[in-house]
Amino acid sequence: MRIVIALGGNALLRRSDPMTTEVQRRNVAVAAGAIAPLAADHDIVIVHGNGPQVGLLSLQAEAYRGAEPYPLDVLDAGTQGMIGYLIQQELRSLLPPERQVATLLTMVVVDPDDPAFAAPTKFVGPVYHKDSADVLAATKGWAFRQDGAGWRRVVPSPEPRRILEIQPITWLLERGAVVICAGGGGVPIMYSSSRPGTVVGVEAVIDKDLASELVAEDVDADLFVMATDVDCVYLHWGGPEQHRLGRVTPEALAGYHFAAGSMGPKVEAAVRFAAKTGRRAAIGALDDIAGIVAGTAGTNVIRA
Repeated sequence: MRIVIALGGNALLRRSDPMTTEVQRRNVAVAAGAIAPLAADHDIVIVHGNGPQVGLLSLQAEAYRGAEPYPLDVLDAGTQGMIGYLIQQELRSLLPPERQVATLLTMVVVDPDDPAFAAPTKFVGPVYHKDSADVLAATKGWAFRQDGAGWRRVVPSPEPRRILEIQPITWLLERGAVVICAGGGGVPIMYSSSRPGTVVGVEAVIDKDLASELVAEDVDADLFVMATDVDCVYLHWGGPEQHRLGRVTPEALAGYHFAAGSMGPKVEAAVRFAAKTGRRAAIGALDDIAGIVAGTAGTNVIRA
């Protein structure tokens, strides 16, 4: 089978973890240990999140007073390289020497008319006091929203429209490589209106699960897996009527409501893939990934 696996950024650097390379490497080693056995029998594409890492780079930039912070698209590119390197290194240690592993810097085209640009919602970067947030809003044109006791920058989260590097991704897969791509949802870009054919970076964040779904479609994946920190999708989570979903059709799953900040994007991505392709999407725990691939674990979304 050809399998696309989406790893959450918090699975690689959890909120409670110290933000060090050693901790990230330890978490990546766990992920690589779960994924490597699959590579013996399947073509594998890995997409990872980058939320904590982009926040870390933003915090580090704050320490350099007077220096202009890197734009968000450049930070996205930096985390693709950083996290991709760690995953690539750990997989290399577990796979046969002849099995190639490649990290591909990936740009994702977004639509300049996407309604998300009129309503930024995605938190990025450090927490500010209200006065500091107001100054940055006035001087840089950034949008801010309250996040707990502080204020954080919010940016648009437009729909991914096209994976710009899909041809080299497919080329590598066809030659037996494990491919790491579209990290953090990819680097958001759009085509310049003043310079035809020129791509420009965008201050935005593309949802990693939706970008992974598009990758899965484009590489003609047989299975699309979103590995998270729970064993499956639950209805009425945390309540007395909580129960798990094992096997479900995309139409049935689309009829339930899930929070946008947690399971919502994963459910939407699973529904899209299963409905469009007729193939299976699955959501479950990284520890259960062998069972997820076999169809015996996680929530499996497939047409009846």
